[in-house]
Amino acid sequence: MRQIVLDTETTGLYPDRGDRIVEIAAIELCDRAVTQRRFHRYINPERDVPEEAARVHGLTWERLQDEPLFADIASSLLEFIDGAEIIAHNAPFDVGFINSEFARVGLNKVTHYCPSVIDTLKLAKELHPGKKNNLDALCDRYFVDNSHRTLHGALLDTELLGEVYLAMTRGQESLLGDEESTSATTQATVIDNQPRPTLRVLCASAEEQALHAQQLADIDKASKGKCLWLKLEDPV
Repeated sequence: MRQIVLDTETTGLYPDRGDRIVEIAAIELCDRAVTQRRFHRYINPERDVPEEAARVHGLTWERLQDEPLFADIASSLLEFIDGAEIIAHNAPFDVGFINSEFARVGLNKVTHYCPSVIDTLKLAKELHPGKKNNLDALCDRYFVDNSHRTLHGALLDTELLGEVYLAMTRGQESLLGDEESTSATTQATVIDNQPRPTLRVLCASAEEQALHAQQLADIDKASKGKCLWLKLEDPV
């Protein structure tokens, strides 16, 4: 299975009000293994970058004005993600911004090109209800080193999220199994006809039996004759 862990940085929170992507990054997972394939671009947003947004990711208009426009990188981004399952933290945010940028250049929505989208924030809330589930909190919870994360950065965040996602879903293979391992287990069960050792049976001593009987009597008294164990032990 091919999956793409994806993250964006933006000028604000609302693509429908004119906010734009300023950075986008993605890394590839194949069969739950991180590959060496990366996609990372800084983007000229064709508008100012508000100070509050720049404080989050450190990217200013002066830094971005000479970077390519989204239209210049759209085809290479699409080529990178096409056909893969998307993984993103708070996926509606990132996918919503990419959909908005795709619409500007005449492309369809992300789900037209990618079979499904996994929202790791939603997954984390299901696994850890009532707890903090931002990326930093998840890194702490799953022992992913994020000490070098001082600002939000799309490439670093995708790498951290990739590790967190694999940790959150660890054991999936053992639960679902695969044909090879299932077949091997079945075969081992069929051909294993070696004699089994005789189990050693330890009987309760008279003292232990007396203590057991007294315990049941106390329970029966406290429950006003409703001790089920006594009824089960009565001879039929």
